[in-house]
Amino acid sequence: MFDYYQLTVPVYNRALNQLAHLLDKAAEFAADKKISDETMLGLRLAPDMFNLTKQVQIVCDNAKFCVARLSGVAAPIHEDDEKTFADLQRRIVATQEFIESVSEHDFKDAAGKTITLSFLPDHPMSADFYLLSFVQPNFYFHLTTAYAILRSNGVDIGKQDYMGQV
Repeated sequence: MFDYYQLTVPVYNRALNQLAHLLDKAAEFAADKKISDETMLGLRLAPDMFNLTKQVQIVCDNAKFCVARLSGVAAPIHEDDEKTFADLQRRIVATQEFIESVSEHDFKDAAGKTITLSFLPDHPMSADFYLLSFVQPNFYFHLTTAYAILRSNGVDIGKQDYMGQV
């Protein structure tokens, strides 16, 4: 049987490692092609979608806020002011440091929690629904979108870069 810790901290940590890897490859691509970080980080799949920077910020926020809400440990505040690949890498590291600082014991009461989000005040969610039907799909949507932005703009990445070693 899985517990909330196992379904969050190691899963998000692994995915964040892969996101950092994707950004490393994107930074190399940008340097080789003489494309600015600003241009690369402003890329998006469609005009009405968030750009690469925002996709990375949302992936990080999903991980940290999910862990925080389920464990009861306060999440750090990030200013959403990243302008370079290096800034985004620091954001990923800061997110990983936070989620790794939360212990398995901190999740002991997670199953009984009701999560109410400030932007959905009339839709309280059980911990199970919040994790499995709200956060996980949202987390992977934005992670996949970041991958797709890079891939569709010529960065030499494939499924193994997204998934990592199996």
